[in-house]
Amino acid sequence: MSTHANRERLLLADLLEGAGPDAPTLCEGWKTRDLAAHVVVRERRADAAGGLLIKPLAGRLERVQREFAAKPYDELIRLIRTGPPRMSPFALKQIDEASNTVEFYVHAEDVRRAQPDFTPRELDPVFSDALWSRLEKMARVLGRRSPVGLVLRRPNGQTAVAHRGTPVVTATAGPGELVLFVYGRQSAADVELDGDKDAVARVLDAQLGL
Repeated sequence: MSTHANRERLLLADLLEGAGPDAPTLCEGWKTRDLAAHVVVRERRADAAGGLLIKPLAGRLERVQREFAAKPYDELIRLIRTGPPRMSPFALKQIDEASNTVEFYVHAEDVRRAQPDFTPRELDPVFSDALWSRLEKMARVLGRRSPVGLVLRRPNGQTAVAHRGTPVVTATAGPGELVLFVYGRQSAADVELDGDKDAVARVLDAQLGL
């Protein structure tokens, strides 16, 4: 049975394959090869992937990721399409869906929106609701470094508080754009920002995300 995470995984693999190994991405300092290596290491090398969250392990993560980035690009794409090994936590459908739906959506947009011929992608309502559900749960974590209060609002009026404080900036957009915004892709996300001019500028420059 297809899941949101699996669909986004295959889309990401297709986008990476189509762009080639040396195309730009929205991830600062990373080309598509580096992004592909990141995805593979995150799922297949738990001994190194801890460096994503634990600073003392970051050096090991960088070394392992460089090793994977040196592999043939088509091998990296194949490993992404194949998915995690059976012993990986990500092999469990529930964990895969909870952890990878947003991860793969964001990285697919990292590839798409870095290309000169980028065109907006229309998300179906069910997928938009799935992204919003994840965003509601993670908003406080993703927005914790906002220098001002930050509220996320869907066009239907639903809101999530990403950071408490004053003054307050309200970001209004569909769930897909709001996800990109609080994952640190502010300049690439199509959102409407309402608030004090200086506060808006500070949010746009903030290091949002994980």
